[in-house]
Amino acid sequence: MRAWRAERDRRSPWPRGQRLTTDVVIVGAGGMGREMFGVIRLLNARAAGTRPWRVLGFVDDYPTGENVARVRRLGVPFLGPTRWLAGGPAGLTVALGVGHPRLRRETDRALARYGLPAATVVHPAAEIGPDCVVGEGLFAAGGARVTTNVVLGRQVHLNQNCTVGHDSVLGDHVSVNPLAAVSGYCRLDEGVMVGTTAAVLPGLRVGRDAVVGAGACVTRDVPAGTVVTGVPARPVPGSAADARPVVVPAHGRQDEVDHPA
Repeated sequence: MRAWRAERDRRSPWPRGQRLTTDVVIVGAGGMGREMFGVIRLLNARAAGTRPWRVLGFVDDYPTGENVARVRRLGVPFLGPTRWLAGGPAGLTVALGVGHPRLRRETDRALARYGLPAATVVHPAAEIGPDCVVGEGLFAAGGARVTTNVVLGRQVHLNQNCTVGHDSVLGDHVSVNPLAAVSGYCRLDEGVMVGTTAAVLPGLRVGRDAVVGAGACVTRDVPAGTVVTGVPARPVPGSAADARPVVVPAHGRQDEVDHPA
């Protein structure tokens, strides 16, 4: 019985010991961070009989004035730059609301200095199927569907109404955008972005930091760092990994770098 409980906790979409009874700060005042706030608020409204998850506010190193105003209209404070986390209360968790995978990876690494756990935020209308392994910091928006025997790495983002098929593996910091479909037995390496309404056919591999453009249909493996577009998907000239620009964390300044996804 004890072994079964340990396995259940390891594979649960909520990490062991984490409930909606803790303080959380959202990193990133841009659109993704504010979407996370909306999901947390909905989760709190449905958490009958428990203390709500308390959002202390947002932090962002490069916020726009417009995004700060939007945060304040949500009824929560803008706390300042990410260094605010150094003096945060005990038991604090961090929700990483940075949409672009490479920006999210760099921000995640920068935040490691504070040693704070990542909040896992799963919309009530999202589904995580049986026997799945879920890494810390998962964000699953409304309508996201993960079937069975799927491995999701750290800080994976599954956006509205996307699907991930059975026996697939998604590496750290992967983003699957709205209405995209990842078929069964696929492997998406670290930092991959699958664009809106795109499809990855069964058994294929998409390499690290590759981008599948919006509406594309992937019919063959995609090399690391490559942007593919179209039906069937073909590489965009000059999009090899060694030709792609270095991206630094921007948070709310612009968490969506120019890309076709």
